[in-house]
Amino acid sequence: MGPMELVRPTLEHLPGFLDALDRGWDWTRDSGRTAQEEIARVLADPQRFLALMDDRAAEGGPVEIAPGVTVPRLPSITRWMWDGEFAGQIGLRWQVGTPELPPTCLGHIGYGVVPWKRRRGYATEALRQVLPLAAAEGLPYVEITCDADNEASQRVIEANGAEPPERFEKLPVHGGGEGLRFRIDLSRWRAAPTGATLEG
Repeated sequence: MGPMELVRPTLEHLPGFLDALDRGWDWTRDSGRTAQEEIARVLADPQRFLALMDDRAAEGGPVEIAPGVTVPRLPSITRWMWDGEFAGQIGLRWQVGTPELPPTCLGHIGYGVVPWKRRRGYATEALRQVLPLAAAEGLPYVEITCDADNEASQRVIEANGAEPPERFEKLPVHGGGEGLRFRIDLSRWRAAPTGATLEG
């Protein structure tokens, strides 16, 4: 395996993503779809699925955040973690013209590493690589949330320069319970090389 990098998903990468779902990666659990339902959805129109990995116009339609509960889609981009094989996913979402997010959106960035690639620092590195891309969209900061008892995710976020978190109560559609909301200032990333764009 080579070093982990973020890639823009293509047909070349798609079998690895589908294999991860087939092996039980639970990325779809919040949508109410099973892994097999997600595989069928992707295979029904793989070109559209991949096109929506860069969805700055929010053309993908409403997002189901819980069974039967939908919210308007935000502009977003998705990148896959790749070390020669599919290793996970990281997504960035935002509202046009403001760094604020709707209350139903748990942060600007969400990520997940497949179980068989964890404990390799991939999530920390993926977040580091996505921050200049967020800055390139004009965001002054990003907010990232995690459960209060998710120490692994807290370490990932803190390793990327997050400010001390604030505690909040998650909405029932997100399972309720206490969450932590971290903020990462993007001023240092706005000085990043001009080649760091979401197109990369």
